[in-house]
Amino acid sequence: MTTLGDVLAALEAAYPPATAESWDAVGLVCGDRAEPVSRVLFCVDPVESTVDEALEVGAQLLVAHHPLMLRGVTGVPADDPKGGLVHRLIRSGVALYTAHTNADTANPGVSDALAQAIGLRVTGPLVPHPDTDSHTDSRTDTDSRTDSRTGIGRIGELDRPEPLHRFTRRVADALPATAWGVRSAGDPDRPVRRVAVCGGAGDSYLAAASRAGVDAYVTADLRHHPAGEHLAAGGPALVDVAHWASEWPWCGQAADVVRAALGGTVEVLVSTRRTDPWTVGVTSRTGGSSQ
Repeated sequence: MTTLGDVLAALEAAYPPATAESWDAVGLVCGDRAEPVSRVLFCVDPVESTVDEALEVGAQLLVAHHPLMLRGVTGVPADDPKGGLVHRLIRSGVALYTAHTNADTANPGVSDALAQAIGLRVTGPLVPHPDTDSHTDSRTDTDSRTDSRTGIGRIGELDRPEPLHRFTRRVADALPATAWGVRSAGDPDRPVRRVAVCGGAGDSYLAAASRAGVDAYVTADLRHHPAGEHLAAGGPALVDVAHWASEWPWCGQAADVVRAALGGTVEVLVSTRRTDPWTVGVTSRTGGSSQ
């Protein structure tokens, strides 16, 4: 019999909770480690839609990337949206587990999954984890030890250069569709081969992408002024994607972790429900142009 504890042991070996940021809320939200588990559903967001899905498919565990309760709470009443989800999960015998910034920094982690989806060969982290005991030049693959490859974001390379407008299409084709879509900033004909990626909100790493000397930086939630100032300073082209879409490839990676560790004794499923909050995207008919 495979237990919840067995599944969590596999996940925590791949994504050590101790590597999460101090402000983060990772780990087991509800559930009994001694209870049996035969089916696990992986998702980005623990919201009503994915809880519905977990119940529909008969999962005993929902693994989410984003925390349900990132900030401290003093109660989980059933008439509160998040409290209501906790009540539904417990009443239905479904555990909830979160791997967030510990999955971001792991090797492989969230940004590795994004890079793989795009078709990049990863050469190193964008921002190495501060606890690494060796220094790897991000331009080379000189140290293959796991601890030298952990950190936020990844740097990778395409097999051959392609113009930014074609690379933007590559990114859009690699990720699930959203109303937000994919947009890029920079010369549409700029050659792109060396790329930095960061799953989730990544505009705090614009300077790191510039220092890395990449041709383009793929991330989510880019803001107007930081993006404009970055380009004015000669930084790499920017490719902005929906936050949810940038992290969704990780679900398949995490599912593979459990599948490999537990030898098929647990069925793993990846949620296909779009939990991106944006539902409508409209392009103006006048006043602008697109490549």
